[in-house]
Amino acid sequence: MQSDDCLSFFSHFSNLLFFFKSCSSNVELQNLTEVSEFHLLGLSEDPELQPILFGLFLCMYLVTVLGNLLIILAVSSDSHLHTPMYFFLSILSLSDIGFISTTVPKMIVGILTHSRVISYGGCLTQMSIFIFFGCMDDLLLSVMAYDRYVAICHPLHYLVIMKPRFCSSLVWLSILASLLEALLHIVIVLQLTCFKNVETFNFFCNPSQLLNLSSYDTFANSIVVYLDASLFDFFPISGILFPYYKIVSSILRIPSPGGKYKAFSTCGSHLAVVCLYFGTGSGAYLGTSVSSSPSKSAVALVMYMVVAPMLNPFIYSLRNRDIKSTLLRLHSRTI
Repeated sequence: MQSDDCLSFFSHFSNLLFFFKSCSSNVELQNLTEVSEFHLLGLSEDPELQPILFGLFLCMYLVTVLGNLLIILAVSSDSHLHTPMYFFLSILSLSDIGFISTTVPKMIVGILTHSRVISYGGCLTQMSIFIFFGCMDDLLLSVMAYDRYVAICHPLHYLVIMKPRFCSSLVWLSILASLLEALLHIVIVLQLTCFKNVETFNFFCNPSQLLNLSSYDTFANSIVVYLDASLFDFFPISGILFPYYKIVSSILRIPSPGGKYKAFSTCGSHLAVVCLYFGTGSGAYLGTSVSSSPSKSAVALVMYMVVAPMLNPFIYSLRNRDIKSTLLRLHSRTI
């Protein structure tokens, strides 16, 4: 029954896309079957900036991968960290590695080889993987917010509610929902039969810019973007705001300042990461949807796609005593 509902949903959504699709006759268009590649114009075409961009993004990529791998290593090697909160943190770190690896290595290779071309199949693959890991990050942050809600508001029932099987189920549900959103975007792009251009003012295949390159009118683009946002962005944000509303209400009822600080400190790192991700994510969304400047849009996307995953390990390692002590213990063993 659920599979029939999903097929019906995709069928109606495809019909909606066909309804709004229009190919202008006075614009030189390329049929989708004839488009074999796209040209990623990158962050800058200045030859003098290319070595700087190469070194900067290579360093940020290596720092991000190494930092998140250290988080995963610390959680897996210390039995004291085998708790739901750190289990979700290790999955988030793994998702961050996949998120940044979707776009940055391609951009680094492009700078090194002076090639800005990506095949049509490669563009679809990059776009779908980017959407998958981006959605995973959002949903995992919601799951972690629920974990902090149970830990603070229902501490006596925490181990009963957050059982390993239940935690694994939440992760698998996040994976399935992320796959659904990636599949939805693939369905959208596959319906595009006309393109006005094959050059995208970005360093990766951004779904919203692919819509702008198509022959859809502006109203149709807005319908697709807002429908997708209402389906897949509303639930993660609600899943974070509601638990934190309950958490703040519970903390305010604690009489002692020390008790309030101790309760808030248990979710401080997660709250900082939430603000970082959704702050940079909102900037990236506004940059690509509202701003007409390609450079401002690219900077906003870099903050969301590169800087946020890079800072995640630092936030948790610097603010979390358990992670910090485990990393120091691992470092002392290697010396």
